[in-house]
Amino acid sequence: MKSKEALSVGAGRLTIEDVCAVAQGQVRTELAGGAFPERIERGAAFLAGLLAEGGEVYGVNTGYGDNCTVTIPAALVAELPLHLTRYHGCGLGDYLDEASTRAVLLARLNSLSQGVSGVRWLLLQRLAALLRHDALPLIPAEGSVGASGDLTPLSYVAGVLCGEREVRYRGQVRPAAEVLAELDLPPLTLAPKEGLALMNGTAVMTGLACLAFARAEYLTRLSARLSALSCLALKGNRGHFAPELFAVKPHEGQNQVAAWIYADLDDGGEAREQIRLQDRYSIRCAPHVIGVLRDALPWLRRDIENELNSANDNPIIDPDLERVLHGGHFYGGHIAFAMDGMKNAVANLADLMDRQLALLVDTRYNHGLPQNLSGSRGERAAINHGFKAVQITASACTAEALKLTMPASVFSRSTECHNQDKVSMGTIAARDALRVLQLTEQVAACLTLAAAQGVRLRQQSGELDLARLPPALSDFVAELETLSPFLDEDRRQDGELRLAIERIQQRAWSLY
Repeated sequence: MKSKEALSVGAGRLTIEDVCAVAQGQVRTELAGGAFPERIERGAAFLAGLLAEGGEVYGVNTGYGDNCTVTIPAALVAELPLHLTRYHGCGLGDYLDEASTRAVLLARLNSLSQGVSGVRWLLLQRLAALLRHDALPLIPAEGSVGASGDLTPLSYVAGVLCGEREVRYRGQVRPAAEVLAELDLPPLTLAPKEGLALMNGTAVMTGLACLAFARAEYLTRLSARLSALSCLALKGNRGHFAPELFAVKPHEGQNQVAAWIYADLDDGGEAREQIRLQDRYSIRCAPHVIGVLRDALPWLRRDIENELNSANDNPIIDPDLERVLHGGHFYGGHIAFAMDGMKNAVANLADLMDRQLALLVDTRYNHGLPQNLSGSRGERAAINHGFKAVQITASACTAEALKLTMPASVFSRSTECHNQDKVSMGTIAARDALRVLQLTEQVAACLTLAAAQGVRLRQQSGELDLARLPPALSDFVAELETLSPFLDEDRRQDGELRLAIERIQQRAWSLY
């Protein structure tokens, strides 16, 4: 078997695509060499020397959070990190899936690799080993307020390294101690700063944000393609997407979407019947809706990747300046704002596609297509209902997506005896964004099958010749025929919809 390509952590900045590749198991992770190990060890050595000289460092020889005024007796300092991991073992809700867990591990590893967290090289090696062996901590999704970082969920990573908690390994959930023993990885005794360094950061929200970004970006492309298909099925006006029109409103992402749709509708100059001077908004304004998210992607990437490549624990241990810098880099405000903004823009895609589907199934607005896009003819048309229920499913998913657009970041709660009195809610925002993405992908699957049915109906009636359209579009419709054959008799469609959702989430269709 060919060895996977390696991603070197510590050699430079990571990208969202790097995280997604590791999360999907497409590349393996290794630690950079050269001067990198020595850089990490210098931070740990400086901290050890400072403690030996009687220095006071938050969370190392003091209590945590509101207990920062409590001095830990020297004889108990070594036990403190394990206590931190244990008392945060109160996460609830569903567990992160395997891809999300890999993204979290990589995000934490990369943050500690900045060299200012005061951890040993051994700790980085052990984190990298979890990824290399795909021994994935079982991480509950709920329990973080996003400052001091993702303490509770990340305690499950720290706990596993100490030989506690559970891991997913080779398809089974097993005690971490058993799996570590099989892998010849002795449980770590955490050095004084290492429990805090592992847990006091934004790795969960950041890992999830990377995965969310990739899904959102793909949805902009898919919703453009589906808008083109819907326009074809509805006998819409290609001129609504003309470059001359969009030249006067120069939002780059919006113009890109318009250009994609315009190219998809290129029929070689054949004059098509124009039903309306102006199509309804869900067709005519598709670039304006999709373009909002498309134009947001650059700043979303900037903020997510800056967080990914940051040191975001506290305190910062700078071996070059020989200083301990106490601050609040664990605050996940940028990720919270990015995810709150993303879920709003993504939910608008769900709403757009739901409206396009509503036009397609309604004979009052679909310009001659049969009711509910049913392909049944003759007396059997009376008992066949086509995409009637699919449209209801899409509407239900859309409503739930829209309901979840309330920003999480504005619901800061004062916690931990008012020490954590302003928190980011970044992890909740990221989980919300992923749920909105899931719902929007489900709406997209519904529209994918329906729009393809509409185009096939136009072909059958002789009103449309796909051969005259760009191969990218005609090939897309042909591939959909293998996924979901023409609907002339009612059948259950959940299996076909789930296959479409899977294709969307795998980003399997080549789009633009």
